[in-house]
Amino acid sequence: VQLQASGGGLVQAGGSLRLSCAASGRTFNSYYMGWFRQAPGKERMFVAAISWSGVSTYYADSVKGRFTISRDNAKNTVYLQMNSLKPEDTAVYYCAAKQSLGITTDRRGYDYWGQGTLVTVSS
Repeated sequence: VQLQASGGGLVQAGGSLRLSCAASGRTFNSYYMGWFRQAPGKERMFVAAISWSGVSTYYADSVKGRFTISRDNAKNTVYLQMNSLKPEDTAVYYCAAKQSLGITTDRRGYDYWGQGTLVTVSS
């Protein structure tokens, strides 16, 4: 599967952005999906994940209550709605797809990665 992330940009603190990740292929609804982010000079970190059906979701503590992951299997797309953005949310955001069952926060558990989209939050 190929993943294409979009929706990044520059936003002021307190603002909102919605990231999208479009997937190619006919088996999108069999993949668990995740969002990760990587700030300059730091490791790539888990942000959120969602099950193939969309029923189960999981978030990093740092974004819980502010970010929402969702998916539209008819459109082969997963979303990350980001509200109440903070300067520390500034990073390149990556979407990833996982073939095996179960949500994981470990980036090594994901099989496919998008190219990343930059989110910059100004103070």
